[in-house]
Amino acid sequence: MIVDDEELLRSGVSQILGVAPDLRVVAACHGGEAVEAARVRQPDVVLLDVRMPDVNGLSVLRELRALPRPPQVAMLTTFDTDEYLGEALRLGAAGFLLKDTSPADLISAVRALGTGSGCLSVPMTRRLRAPATANPAGPELATLSPREQQVLALLADGLSNAEIALRLHVSTGTVKDHVSALLTKLHVDNRVQAAVLATRAAVPATPAPAR
Repeated sequence: MIVDDEELLRSGVSQILGVAPDLRVVAACHGGEAVEAARVRQPDVVLLDVRMPDVNGLSVLRELRALPRPPQVAMLTTFDTDEYLGEALRLGAAGFLLKDTSPADLISAVRALGTGSGCLSVPMTRRLRAPATANPAGPELATLSPREQQVLALLADGLSNAEIALRLHVSTGTVKDHVSALLTKLHVDNRVQAAVLATRAAVPATPAPAR
């Protein structure tokens, strides 16, 4: 589902996603209609604008995440400030995409969101990696096993479970188990929150063991 106050953008994004045979846009609406549309259409993924004249996108995000069957929500916006990023992630957003994201990257992001993975646009990742945003690792990071720290570092690089599995020469199921464990230990709700924490704490990747 696409939520934006601009009809032209809704139409454009719908056309882009419509090219992918495995994706279907079930609704495209402005912010005031979003929560009811989500209740009726039950989308797996919502692309949600942050700033809309009729409603605050962050308020819509809060309501969407409170639904009995909450969708994976990525904020789609022209504003790449830390304020919006931090608040959106705190409220349970699974991703943060800028409106100049390429069509191919947008399709890939929606696919990742549909599988429960998160997504951050490249400019947002670079912003997080700026020296000013790096902080010492918190006590939660110290509770991770060496393998969990390795998986976390690869999450911060934007890799999917399948890509991490290939990198570490383990099964995708094993990676899922590590991700689940590290989310619990870090007290975060999703992969993107974990990746942001890792990037800001400058978690180093450890070398993969030999096969």
